[in-house]
Amino acid sequence: MYVVSEQVLRVIPSFTLLSLRLIIGSAILGTILAARGELRIERHDAIRLLGVGIVGSGLSLGAQFVGTHLASAINGAVVTSASPAFTLLFAWLLLREPLSLTRIGAVLLATIGVLAVLDLSKFDLESSAVLGNLALIFAALTWGLYSALVRLVSKRYPTLTISFYALAGGLIISIPAAGLELSSQTISDVSLGTILGVLYLGVVSSALALLLWNRAFALVEASVASLFFFAQPLVGVILAAIILHEPITLNLLIGGFLIVLGVLLSITRSHS
Repeated sequence: MYVVSEQVLRVIPSFTLLSLRLIIGSAILGTILAARGELRIERHDAIRLLGVGIVGSGLSLGAQFVGTHLASAINGAVVTSASPAFTLLFAWLLLREPLSLTRIGAVLLATIGVLAVLDLSKFDLESSAVLGNLALIFAALTWGLYSALVRLVSKRYPTLTISFYALAGGLIISIPAAGLELSSQTISDVSLGTILGVLYLGVVSSALALLLWNRAFALVEASVASLFFFAQPLVGVILAAIILHEPITLNLLIGGFLIVLGVLLSITRSHS
């Protein structure tokens, strides 16, 4: 997702791209639900699930775009790696999942792994990035809340239904923001690569990935499933090495080992 987004964002502004992603993703999942005759649900249930979507696809992803724009991509990767810690907290508060030392240790171990993988020398602490970092903290906080809420509503609703409304709910935030964005920016030089990139982000990164993420939280405790969030920066760096021919460093190897170790520790303890 990050490799493709970097290219597409050169042509399409952030919230406009987010809206396109959510529209494509919700259209795909909505079509599947309609074909099954499961699209319509009770109004109060729809409002509840749209609210979950506002938190995740709207507030969290929107804040991540804003924060990355005001700060930097490295800031975004580092600060949002706090999401599993917030998920652990909300899982304890909302789901009554045990806040064990093992799970806290697993999150800390994987977090250290992320910090080892990323180049912290590029982390921006200048005053101009303060608002961006605050937005990124908000993004991490709301994604942690979203993930716990998905686990909560999964006790009553199918994953496909939750995922559709999660994407649709995000549009309540992203479309007005995109309107403001396009009032001062224009889109030009749209190539076939840009169109394919948008389709990839909508189909794979939005519809498929969110469906799988939500399904994981339906099957596994939130405090355990959240640790797989750490795979994102690791995979991003590995893809940069393969596609962009960036060097595979010792930090990458050590960080990757710590991330995997943290996840395995949590999984092993959760089944013991």
